[in-house]
Amino acid sequence: MVYSPLQAAAKYFKYYVHAANSKGHGVHSPFVFEFITKVMNDFTLYDDYARVEGLRKALLKDTAELEVKDMGAGSARTSSARRSIASIAKNAAKPKKFGQLLYRMVKYYQPETILELGTSLGITTSYLALANAEAAVITLEGAPEIAAKAKENFQKLDIQNIRLTEGNFDDTLAGVLQQNPQIDFAFIDGNHRQEPTERYFNQLLPHIHNDTLLIFDDIHWSKEMETVWKNIVQHEAVACDIDLFYIGIISFRKEFKEKQHFSVRV
Repeated sequence: MVYSPLQAAAKYFKYYVHAANSKGHGVHSPFVFEFITKVMNDFTLYDDYARVEGLRKALLKDTAELEVKDMGAGSARTSSARRSIASIAKNAAKPKKFGQLLYRMVKYYQPETILELGTSLGITTSYLALANAEAAVITLEGAPEIAAKAKENFQKLDIQNIRLTEGNFDDTLAGVLQQNPQIDFAFIDGNHRQEPTERYFNQLLPHIHNDTLLIFDDIHWSKEMETVWKNIVQHEAVACDIDLFYIGIISFRKEFKEKQHFSVRV
């Protein structure tokens, strides 16, 4: 069950008290210090930000309705099978702050093959694709009407390096991974239940390498998702994890001689 606003606030307070500050003070890991100083604290106003946020602004005014066909844990706000585009843009898309953080991660680390589980309207997908026009961005979406709208949005932004695969992740992920033996960067933003999320993680493991980054959305969204995060960071293949509360980042870098855990204020 999704945490109530009061429970979520208590969780955030506990995280904030124990998290490292956003300047990187006291962080002894070179990789994490570099992430904080070069990625998190890159305050450049890239032109692509305005392009994507212009799209978001238009979607927030769109009252047309789409069939959601939610295959995961569902919306925390509504169980309706039809929702307005404005509602989806408001409640399902990652906020500007995190879309732009993902953009900076891709821009800095320059992954060549990017996988996204959960396209929604394509706002975050657009950030990922625009950050590296040479990358192949493969995004998966289960709801046909939402997938069609996302494709329309990619055309509006004239983004050429996105391939959208429509269908339930349980049916499509294996085939996508078979066609892409190496994944450099993956954003897992779908389902929000323990068994499927851990299964997606295990499916990705044969395709990771030393520099692969996996980003999990909503790691403190519910008790179930917190269990998922705990289990993933304890996996023997994981070298380092960074808890940003709303998202969690996993690294497999061999230079970590022992497993390291970090919480950093965003």
